[in-house]
Amino acid sequence: MSTAHYHFISGLPRSGSTLLSALLLQNPRFQAGMTSPVGTLFGAVLAQCSAGSEFGPVIELAQRRRLLKGLFDNYYADCPRPVVFDTNRQWCARLPALRDLFPQAKVIACVRNVAWVMDSIERLYRANPYENTKLFVDDTERNTVYSRVDTLAQRNRLVGFAWAALKEAYYGEHADSLLLVDYELLTHAPEQVLRLVYDFIGEPWFAHDFDNVRYDAPEFDQALGVGGLHRVKPRVAPQARRTVLPPDLFEQYARLSFWEDGAASAANVIRLRPEPTPAPAPAAAP
Repeated sequence: MSTAHYHFISGLPRSGSTLLSALLLQNPRFQAGMTSPVGTLFGAVLAQCSAGSEFGPVIELAQRRRLLKGLFDNYYADCPRPVVFDTNRQWCARLPALRDLFPQAKVIACVRNVAWVMDSIERLYRANPYENTKLFVDDTERNTVYSRVDTLAQRNRLVGFAWAALKEAYYGEHADSLLLVDYELLTHAPEQVLRLVYDFIGEPWFAHDFDNVRYDAPEFDQALGVGGLHRVKPRVAPQARRTVLPPDLFEQYARLSFWEDGAASAANVIRLRPEPTPAPAPAAAP
């Protein structure tokens, strides 16, 4: 059985979770990567243990906890690294269970202006023009940029679900176990951001190489019909560009960054430190 200490990576798609995992993986103490199957297995086992299943009445609470915790311990049983970061966008919606199973665990949620999330997915779609990606189920959904973005924003789809789950966690009772990492800050100041991540999870600092980052999952991406979905550029740096979204779509989704207001949440958010206001010059002597 695994004796690993668990943390979780969640948040919005196209917001740096793969980049963050690739960086954390440089540390020989850490195991991290793209979305694992543990979250899907978690949901499937829970469904079989719950009301509505023929097995629900005969599986007691203590057994449910052991079964669900055992998913992590068995999946990572062969992992030699003592700290495991499991990635799944649904972890933000599973905080009550995660806090019960792993009281010391932290959740790192990657965020990004939602308009740029949509822009990034749209760019990947256009970069694969001879593929009907599995992100969309039929021509009605994939016909135009408007139908594609509206589909992704639905509450049970790629962006909409992740956004709603993140918002639930951000304003929920376990928000203090959550750290939000903004993609733009991570690419502009990777060392400063990672140092705050290390402080949050209580791990000693490791010197990362931000000019030699490696991660790719071409087989997984090809199966989805979205080449390059999990490819990380070797050097961590911001990439300035114009959006491919029409102005009205960009403006509509740019307003959804609820985490910019921290007044009603106990979540931890890495923010830009405001520039100090310069002191007024002393008045000239009369």
